[in-house]
This record gives sequence, structure tokens and C-alpha cells, in this order.
Amino acid sequence: MSIIKINAITVAADSGDELAKRFAARAGAVDGQEGFEGFELLQPTDGRTTWLVITRWRDEDAFNAWVNSPAFGQGHKSEGAHAETPAGEQPKRPVGVSSQLWSYVVSGGSMV
Repeated sequence: MSIIKINAITVAADSGDELAKRFAARAGAVDGQEGFEGFELLQPTDGRTTWLVITRWRDEDAFNAWVNSPAFGQGHKSEGAHAETPAGEQPKRPVGVSSQLWSYVVSGGSMV
């Protein structure tokens, strides 16, 4: 049975566009990971500042293998730690103020 992992990322009110831009720059980075089934980035439309990163995995072991992989570490290291920042430019600051990881399994519903 698939598992759902939701990373609820709270950003400053003016940082949502930057969060979306950074995710777009890494599009497809997790696609080849064994057991990965899908990804969605949900932008709030009701004045909230918490964005949801929803991933679906074959099982808990597949998710844990990704979290412990070099690819995860590379994609989640602090933006300020990137060696590629050109000379004279300020390193990018993290846009997330806080985050929580939520875990679910599907127990009902329908798909069209």
C-alpha cells in the first residue's frame, strides 16, 4: 500500500514565489528514486503561508532510502551552503520559516 508524506512548509508572506521557483529548478530530481510514485507542490489560495509538498511512495522503506540518499542531502542542504554562488552575489537564504513532516496512508476515496 502506498504511503503519503506531506512536508508542510511555512514561509514568510512574500517568499512563496521563491519557494515555487526553487522547487521548479529541481523538478524531476526525485523521479528516478526507487519506490517514488508522485509529487505535488500545493500553493495556498486562502491567505495562509503554509505550502504543502506531497509525495507518494511505495512503502516506508522506499521513503527512508530516499531520505538517506546523497540526492536528498544535496537537494535539501541550506541554500547558503551552495558552492555555486557566483562571486559578489549574496547566497540564497532559506525561504522556509518552519516545516513539519506528516505521514499518511490512503484509507478511502475515489479517483476519476
